Amino acid sequence: MEAISHAGAAVGLLSSKVGIVLAAEKKLSTKLLDSTPYAEKMSKVDDHITAVVAGITSDANTLIGFLRRVAQNHLITYGEPIPVEQLVQRVCDQKQSYTQSGGLRPFGVSFLYAGWDMHRGFQLYQSDPSGNYYGWHATAIGANNQNATTMLKTDYKDDMSLHEMLILAMRVIAKTMDTQNLDPKKVEVGCLVLNKDTGKPEWHALTEAEVTKLISLMPQPSASSDDS
Repeated sequence: MEAISHAGAAVGLLSSKVGIVLAAEKKLSTKLLDSTPYAEKMSKVDDHITAVVAGITSDANTLIGFLRRVAQNHLITYGEPIPVEQLVQRVCDQKQSYTQSGGLRPFGVSFLYAGWDMHRGFQLYQSDPSGNYYGWHATAIGANNQNATTMLKTDYKDDMSLHEMLILAMRVIAKTMDTQNLDPKKVEVGCLVLNKDTGKPEWHALTEAEVTKLISLMPQPSASSDDS
């Protein structure tokens, strides 16, 4: 839990009619790092599911691999994508099993899962190292998640547009980072929406240019009235 509380924050927002937005703070930020092909926080599990993590990266990579194997095994066996909650339950069972033996340590990572299936539409889940998971309309994990949750309780609405969710997600990340000037190199943003032509879910990870434009559209704080 200590590793999770010090990890970069991640936030998820769901609109049942529009889609899901995920945003996260990237901790690995240096001019020496080739970050162009690198996604530190978000991983596509299947065409209809993406996960964002907070915690120990190596533990997250192990569980992401497990998620992908389970998803592909289900697709091969039944000829259809695995339901989102079924996949979340499988990985949470795996996480919980690691808390039952003295020779094993729990996975030090929390997840947000953004997914869509034909049974329940868009779904946003959060899981913790113990294997518990919950469904959410909006939630946050990682550093300063309590501040983020407070902001979401005030500003989140279920009928928000995709643009409004993106702006709110950026504002929440800025709140957790305690800054008004977000660096696009330090933020990952993506959205899961339905393709209008095929009706199938599509994950789009925003490019650095798209994140920069999004930051420019964020409302700016008002100037202090007692400037002299």
